[in-house]
This record gives sequence, structure tokens and C-alpha cells, in this order.
Amino acid sequence: MTDTRPQDQPDEAMVDLLIKQVTEGLSPAEQRALDVLDSEVASAYSRDLERAAAAVMIAGSPTQQPLPAALAERVAQQAAAHFASPPKIGDSSKARAAVDAARTSAPSAPVRPVSRANRYGAYGWLAAAACLVLAIFAWQRSPSPPVVPVAQTPPPVIAPPVIAPPVIAPPVEKPPPPTPAEERAALLAKSDSLRIPLTSTKDPAAAGVTGDVVWDPATQRGFLHFTGLAANDPAVHQYQIWIFDAGRDKRYPVDGGVFDVPANTAEVVVPIRAELMVRKPAAFAVTVEKPGGVVVSGREHVVALGAIG
Repeated sequence: MTDTRPQDQPDEAMVDLLIKQVTEGLSPAEQRALDVLDSEVASAYSRDLERAAAAVMIAGSPTQQPLPAALAERVAQQAAAHFASPPKIGDSSKARAAVDAARTSAPSAPVRPVSRANRYGAYGWLAAAACLVLAIFAWQRSPSPPVVPVAQTPPPVIAPPVIAPPVIAPPVEKPPPPTPAEERAALLAKSDSLRIPLTSTKDPAAAGVTGDVVWDPATQRGFLHFTGLAANDPAVHQYQIWIFDAGRDKRYPVDGGVFDVPANTAEVVVPIRAELMVRKPAAFAVTVEKPGGVVVSGREHVVALGAIG
């Protein structure tokens, strides 16, 4: 059979020995068989296979980054297209003779034949691995896209809540209580109130006394109004009011309370505070009694008297 392969291409025996040299190592007999072959071609393809094997080892390093899916797919397609059909390698009687001689001289270390499918598969696998590693190297050396700095947004400034000062309402001033004169005027305005004139008596303390009584039977409230009543010393004596009730014994009139007349006072209005219910008022009287008043008056000093009807 005529050897039609190019002069710079290895034959089957050389490929077998070269693949075994970089993958498993050769026995002394196999190394001698390889030495008798074309040393220039064997050296060139030996270097190619060694680089492919080294590339495979590098590709298996755990420190490598994973290949992008698109790049891996493209490399696999290129390798499949490149090795879809095995190269036509002719026979070489010289190489086969060298291999047979090696087998004869060292039967204890036979050269294990490599099947055609395994041989082309191993050679193609190593070449494809070399292409893959070169693609990985080119991908890892490619410049990464620039990182666009993200503008830092300052945190929002939260203003403290504005606390309005408490509104302090001005104190509500209560109107002053009405004076006795104002209360007397209001009571006098009622239609059912009684107004009884007061006259002085023959008692020396009653000289020049005039006045009146306003009484409301419904509310049991009333006022005495005097002019010309002499001032008194509360430590010595006080004035006492008496109410005569037509339904009671005349000897025991109803106590209406005690009062004083300050010095230099020309006119006084005195409220009446009845201790008992007055059903039928008949007369009102003012006497001079000891400090604090008495329960039953002896009526020795009557300074004013007013009768109804």
C-alpha cells in the first residue's frame, strides 16, 4: 500500500506512541520504537500533545472561573466541527517494523495497541481541550466592563417635630358675688315679694332710724334696709333680727340672725337668715342684744319695728 500522507504528518504507530507518552509514559522498548521514527515529526507533535495535556490540567484547576454558557457552547461546536471526520493517515512499514521489533525484543513489556477510535478520540480530546483552555484564557483576559459608580443619595434630613408651646388660657375671672344691696334690688323686683316699712321706737338707740324689710315667702329670703342706725361695738352688743309668725306663739318669734353696723356708715343692707320656716309673716323687729344674740329676747331694747297690714 502506498503511503499517501504528507511528509510532516505522523502515522498511526507514531500517534499511538505519542499519545501514550504524554498520557501514561512509555516502556523502554516503546521508547526505542519511537526513537527510530521520524524524530522531527515526532518532536513537533509531542510538543503539541504536551501543551494540550498541560492545558487540560490548567483547565481542571478549582481556581478558574466558570466559562460563560455562550462561549462554552461555541467552543464545543467548533471542536465538534473540527473533529467530525478523522484524518486519513496511511501505513508506514518503517514505523510498524520498529514497533514489531520492540515487541519482539521485550515480550515482557508489550506495546498495548490503541484502537483507532480511542486513538483519534484521545488526540481529538486533547486538541479540543487545548482550544477550550485558550478560549478560557482569552475570556479571562478580556477587560471587564467599567463599573459605573452609583451616586450616594444622602439620607433624608428629618427635622424634629415642631412642638407648639402649650396655650395657657387666661384664668377665668369669676364675677364678684352680688352685694346685699344688689340682691335686695333683685328680690324687690319679684312680684310676690313683701315690702314692709320700718319705724323707730322710743329707745334712745333708735333716734332717727328709718328703713324697710323686703321678704320673699317662696324662697324664705329677705333683707333689712336702714339709715340712721347707730354703729355698735361687737364686743359689747349686737343687733338681732326677729320675725313674728302669725301661726306661732308671739312670745317666741323666729330668730333672723345678728348683724353689726360699722362706724361712719350712713346706710346698711342686712340679709335675713331665718332659723325656722316662716309660714305667715306678721311683723319684723330689731333688738339690741349681747354678743352672739339670744334665744328668747326680753325686748328691752327694740330699735326698729315693722308690721304687715
